[in-house]
Amino acid sequence: MKQYLDLCKHILATGTKKEDRTGTGTISVFGYQMRYDLSEGFPLMTTKKTAFRLIASELLWFLKGDTNVKTLIENRNPIWDEWAFEQWVKSPEYSGPDMTDFGRRATQDPEFQTRYLIEMDSFKKRILEDADFAANYGDLGPVYGKQWRSWSKGEESIDQIANLIAGIKQNPDSRRHIVTAWNPSEVEDMALPPCHALFQFYVSNGKLSCQLYQRSADVFLGVPFNIASYALLVHLIAHECELEVGEFVHTLGDAHIYSNHIAQVNEQITREPRTLPKLKLNMEGKSIFDVETSDIVLENYDPHPKIKAPIAV
Repeated sequence: MKQYLDLCKHILATGTKKEDRTGTGTISVFGYQMRYDLSEGFPLMTTKKTAFRLIASELLWFLKGDTNVKTLIENRNPIWDEWAFEQWVKSPEYSGPDMTDFGRRATQDPEFQTRYLIEMDSFKKRILEDADFAANYGDLGPVYGKQWRSWSKGEESIDQIANLIAGIKQNPDSRRHIVTAWNPSEVEDMALPPCHALFQFYVSNGKLSCQLYQRSADVFLGVPFNIASYALLVHLIAHECELEVGEFVHTLGDAHIYSNHIAQVNEQITREPRTLPKLKLNMEGKSIFDVETSDIVLENYDPHPKIKAPIAV
């Protein structure tokens, strides 16, 4: 994963200090590309332990067209908790402690952090137990799963993933193997506009490659997940189309390190990358849309210890 460490060093050395919507502040560069040969191993971060189970369950959530955090909470996946919780605490029905600016304050004020965790646990419990509450506050709007599987077209919908797979099988040399999550007519209805906005597949010599355009890249927390998620997607689509895996090409727009992640990044870049793990898929007789997390196995993953950092919401 030298490619990723080089990105971190590039941002620290050449980046511009910028303000951002979270109020945290970043060091940022614009326009950067990394390439990963997936035949060399699965590109899951080895310079810090990265939760592959969360990556896999989130991707399968997207692929099933789901947009409600209830499914993720049932699978003990907290990736989207903060955005659903934010919808709840900003709603007129919420009457608990003041959670204004909760994402940043929760990491700076121990007393506030305790209240925050109590409120979050209560929120998640209610999501699981109250179907009406989950429908109102667990749904994140037309985020990735909706755009991938049921892009709105008047009274009809477009299943971009099904169309992608059919296109690769029927016309592998096409230059139109594209899926987009950036839907201008629905961006304002999303809890978070898509960061990984558009991806394109390419077939050559029996191998399937993918290039992702990511408009906004949280380099310390988000990008390791994005790399592994799209590498997994390439494996799944390649299996479905009876192809080998090729490259994952990661093109970044605004690539940034949050100001409260700089110490963690500096620690990570001192660590030596280790041998990449291998991915094994147990998909015999299964469609990509029927795959479960238990069908996806990571072998020989030996990372450095985890490095904790707060998420900017």
